[in-house]
Amino acid sequence: MAAPTSTVRDLPDALHDDGRFAERMAGRRPAVFLDYDGVLTPIVDRPEDALISDSMRETVQALAKRCPVCVVSGRDRLVVQELMGVDDLVVAGSHGFDIWSPTEGTIQHDAASGFEDVVAEAADRLRAEVGSIPDVVVEPKKASVAVHFRLVDPAQHKRISDIVDAMLAEQPDRLKVTPGKMVYELQPQIDWNKGRAVLYLLHTLGLDTDDVVPVYLGDDITDEDAFRALAGGRGIGIIVGHADDPEVADRATAADFVLPSPAEVEQLLSTLAR
Repeated sequence: MAAPTSTVRDLPDALHDDGRFAERMAGRRPAVFLDYDGVLTPIVDRPEDALISDSMRETVQALAKRCPVCVVSGRDRLVVQELMGVDDLVVAGSHGFDIWSPTEGTIQHDAASGFEDVVAEAADRLRAEVGSIPDVVVEPKKASVAVHFRLVDPAQHKRISDIVDAMLAEQPDRLKVTPGKMVYELQPQIDWNKGRAVLYLLHTLGLDTDDVVPVYLGDDITDEDAFRALAGGRGIGIIVGHADDPEVADRATAADFVLPSPAEVEQLLSTLAR
């Protein structure tokens, strides 16, 4: 799934691109895939505070009446559904390990089980070794465990990274890490990610046809797998982040367009819902 990358600062804005986004759509109907944090809600200090606004919820629901909409998140699927307050969308939680459809219920796939002990052991170790650090949050999920350190004293950051590195070195065939925005996500060493989940959903939902264009909106490193999966004309990737933010601007990405924030995401989704 390798693809040429550019930096975020070089990408055209999906709302102000002289018609390039519309050209890529080429009259086809979209299938829209949305990350949750940073896309449907702003990034916040505490994960539990990332609540979707009423207007964004209404926009997503309106869009879902016009075309397929799937939420693809690193969060547990049940947590995403609770935060959104919406139960009629396809949701792929835990980076696509846990997929649920309102018509079919849980959608099984080859990577969907067999890793529970690995995740539980990693969660127990992290609680023991970093759980006492002030403001660190160890978040066990169905298919991973996350260590959030956004509010942690920077002097403690290396201690956290050293512990994560040690765990990976001890079990390289069982664990992998996905770095995010002030978070380390430890996952089972399985060839599955958001990109694989999107391709699986396109096939399973009958959306891998010439009249459908997949559109994926994400903001984090984990979303690059989805951007790469749709690169080369297979779909459209939109990264969400301010191109004038030094931490974002020079980041290499396989996305095709950029939007500055969830406010512009809502504007684009409203346009697609018309």
